[in-house]
Amino acid sequence: MSYTAPVKDMLFDIEHLAGIEQIAQLPGFEEAGLETAQAVLEECAKFNEGVVAPLNVEGDRNPSSWKDGRVTTTPGFAAAYKQYAEGGWQGLQHPVDFGGQGLPKAIGAACGEMLNSANLSFALCPLLTDGAIEALLTAGSDDLKAVYLEKLVTGEWTGTMNLTEPQAGSDLALVRSRAEPQPDGSYKVFGTKIFITYGEHDMADNIVHLVLAKIPGSPEGVKGISLFVVPKFLVNKDGSLGARNDVHCVSIEHKLGIKASPTAVLQYGDNGGAVGYIVGEENRGLEYMFIMMNAARYAVGVQGIAVAERAYQKAVAYARDRVQSRPVDGSVSGPAPIIHHPDVRRMLMTMRAYTEGCRAMASVAAAAYDAAHHHPDAAARKQNQAFYEFLVPLVKGYSTEMSLEVTSLGVQVHGGMGFIEETGAAQYYRDAKILTIYEGTTAIQANDLVGRKTARDGGQTAQAIAAQIEKTEGELAKRDSVAARAVAKRLTAARKAFLDVVAYVVQQGKASPNAVFAGSVPYLMLAGNLVAGWQMARALLVAEDLLQKGQDAAFMRAKIATARFYADHILAKAPGMRDSIVEGADSVTALPLEAF
Repeated sequence: MSYTAPVKDMLFDIEHLAGIEQIAQLPGFEEAGLETAQAVLEECAKFNEGVVAPLNVEGDRNPSSWKDGRVTTTPGFAAAYKQYAEGGWQGLQHPVDFGGQGLPKAIGAACGEMLNSANLSFALCPLLTDGAIEALLTAGSDDLKAVYLEKLVTGEWTGTMNLTEPQAGSDLALVRSRAEPQPDGSYKVFGTKIFITYGEHDMADNIVHLVLAKIPGSPEGVKGISLFVVPKFLVNKDGSLGARNDVHCVSIEHKLGIKASPTAVLQYGDNGGAVGYIVGEENRGLEYMFIMMNAARYAVGVQGIAVAERAYQKAVAYARDRVQSRPVDGSVSGPAPIIHHPDVRRMLMTMRAYTEGCRAMASVAAAAYDAAHHHPDAAARKQNQAFYEFLVPLVKGYSTEMSLEVTSLGVQVHGGMGFIEETGAAQYYRDAKILTIYEGTTAIQANDLVGRKTARDGGQTAQAIAAQIEKTEGELAKRDSVAARAVAKRLTAARKAFLDVVAYVVQQGKASPNAVFAGSVPYLMLAGNLVAGWQMARALLVAEDLLQKGQDAAFMRAKIATARFYADHILAKAPGMRDSIVEGADSVTALPLEAF
């Protein structure tokens, strides 16, 4: 089945929830209003529907391969990547000074979703390059920027993020890679890095690795980690490519999903040391790497939305075509397409509501990022930054966990045929699983939400968000519609449940840390559910107003129905989640370790 980008829904979010016209008032974004957003999204849709999406199944069936240190990507990937780079898509939201287009994240995020819906494996290469660009923009010296940034922004070269090692996993305090200073100011890098997405490939002329390593004599643990640029090919003074650097791909992983994306094991320094250049200051590498990490975490959340959208589209198409059994209400005399059956409709509406709710949440988060970086008022920047940072673990954690449920439902809608690889439904399920793991598992996102985003400020940011949600409840309460009143009821109950958990986290965080962190993932899921539900409530208000004005009646009715479904079937879970966290923590920690 072909992919159709949901441009109309994206533009609805960008215009009415993210406030693109307000973003266009910010310095640097004057040309980035709704008209620009529509033009960019429509062009992006054409590219992804026509060029990238057709390669998705081929990538699953004929994945990247490794031989003698070289990786060959799926046939068609290299040509598609060349078109992607030449089209300027890599530089969409990066600075004009380095060859980018300087568009806001609110637009870039929607384009990112399209790319990932079209082909998750393909999209991972640009995703990691975006992170490398962000890190160099923030912490790179002028010399490093001059050598590498424009090539990365234009997509001529790609970037990677080298964190973990065989013994380290997510505990970067255990990193052993070392970087030895050289007289000319460079370093020789030695070590092994694993799980390096697009660490080796044949789609670009050079690969710029950003590598965590320790300089001899540095402090123990994470405080002694520095960050280095280690290119696959050294760069001559005139900008041309020079000698092959001492970094080599010794294997690629054989994975459950995203099979076309080569996940490399990289070996540094087997032949005298890989030449590297320090990014920023010594021993601040983890701080800089988290710039990449936070960019990647948001992007992975968008990947969850993207694969959910693709699974939903496929399930709807199948449900319209698959004829089986008579409808229980007798509306059709003989066997009918399964979309007539109530439980199939429930599954499809669940898929749709989750996807649209998370898309709206991600769009609003992107707008906050834009304001945090471009608003002329310092207080507004600070407020938006706090809001964005609170939402990052929700976008990453909730949206990716959501994608697992949605892609699983996609298989279920197909019935037995969903378990058959030839139908294609299973690929989305397999591809989605990695999203809850990489760039920090859901538990790591939840720990961040509990510790840095809730306990650290005594719950102030969380309470401020709840206050905004309460205002939306007030707007809903003024409406006469059954849908608005129903959504208001669920939103109020969910907000109160959320505030109870915030209070519990703040009050018990130090006294009962095991109990609080035992509920960290449920807290993340409750918070994500609430914020996505809040955005669906806001969408309902807008859709009712536009419906009264006679604008796109079918779309607006569908938006209202989807928001109502989200409230009744998904947001309604929040009070029970509150109970499991606040009242059920002891049951998690009750068993002694030897009882497991």
